[in-house]
Amino acid sequence: MDPVFRDRAARRHRPPDQFRDLGQGGRRADGICRERLDPARRARGLAEPVLQHDLAVLRGPAVIRRLITLALAALIGPALLAGPVHAERVRDLGAFQGVRSNQLTGYGVVVGLDGTGDDNLEYLTQAMRGTAGRLGLQLPPGVSPGLKNAAAVLITAELPAFAKPGQHIDVTVSAIGKAKSLRGGALVLAPLYGADGQIYGMAQGNLAVGGLGVSGRDGSKLTVNVPTVGRIPEGASVERAVATGFDSAEVLRWNLYQADFLTAARVRDAVNSHYPGTASVEDGVTLALRLPSGADVRSSMMAAIEMLTVVPAETPAKVIVNSRTGTVVINSAVRLAPAAISHGKLVLKVDEKINVSQPGAFSKGQTVVTPESKVSADEEGSHIAYEKGGASLAKVVDALNLLGVGPSDLVEILQALKQAGALKAEMEVL
Repeated sequence: MDPVFRDRAARRHRPPDQFRDLGQGGRRADGICRERLDPARRARGLAEPVLQHDLAVLRGPAVIRRLITLALAALIGPALLAGPVHAERVRDLGAFQGVRSNQLTGYGVVVGLDGTGDDNLEYLTQAMRGTAGRLGLQLPPGVSPGLKNAAAVLITAELPAFAKPGQHIDVTVSAIGKAKSLRGGALVLAPLYGADGQIYGMAQGNLAVGGLGVSGRDGSKLTVNVPTVGRIPEGASVERAVATGFDSAEVLRWNLYQADFLTAARVRDAVNSHYPGTASVEDGVTLALRLPSGADVRSSMMAAIEMLTVVPAETPAKVIVNSRTGTVVINSAVRLAPAAISHGKLVLKVDEKINVSQPGAFSKGQTVVTPESKVSADEEGSHIAYEKGGASLAKVVDALNLLGVGPSDLVEILQALKQAGALKAEMEVL
């Protein structure tokens, strides 16, 4: 066909808005031409610089191109099939040193009980004397109150980090004597002490007890939950703050929850990528952070650092065994070396039979009783399973389930595999 008529036909079948994108001959300027076409007829488009490179992949035979494709697939395939990598926030991996809660304890008296309090105990008498003394009352020497509507209790609370005077915290009240129930009682004002012996709070209020205990005259009783422990929501007021020193210390330290050098190094790199020269690793747990002085600037930087994401190191292979309950926990990193596992039950049977020997008729013999015992030993359900090297957690569990292993037997098998060197994991027995 004449090129002129061919160009006119192309013009008739294309919308006007597409005509401006066509060059001579009705072709797009960025079209890719195949190599079998005459080079003189190739359109000079966007693909021309790529096609002009002297690449063996583009110019070689089809067999070579296929081999290169297979090689690339072999290299990229494992990366695509690998499990997803989960990044975690820095605040989920550790915490700043000194920014933590503190435990408080105290001793006091719960009053208002309906005859379910302590008997005449010495420590209750001492508690009552102390409480009465704070109220300006004096108990005569040698006089015991002997109250059944009061109970000596131990008070515990947790003081959060940065708690300020005037704030309120929850307290737990537990009976330490022979009190049957704290239901309906009220805690008299009692101080809460820290580990340094200083008073950090004052507790007082009505108890919320979730347990219930009732008894009858014949000695029968019924107890639901624990009636000798109660809580007082916001029952203690903070009287002293704990100094953290985060706004004045030259170097702040950040500690990992679980020691790992690789994770510590990755956290350091993540921090230094945003704040160069800020973090350095001291050991497998601690990072030293050199932050600018000033509470406001440090607070902003600490908040930003805690929100950084880091890919933690793979969890080390570990098996935790509770020999008392038969509980076994195996993480996903556990592997098995080539091993053969044999499991069976040795069943001992002892049958006792009493044989009675009767004498013949008209004989002067006597009836004789002779016991007969039969002892047998049989091995039932014996199995042998072979595990190839590198078996994962799923293979280990499937193999042990195939053998019908119970919790107690599983503990023994895992210990034997560890001693044989086939279990590639740290084993912790509780």
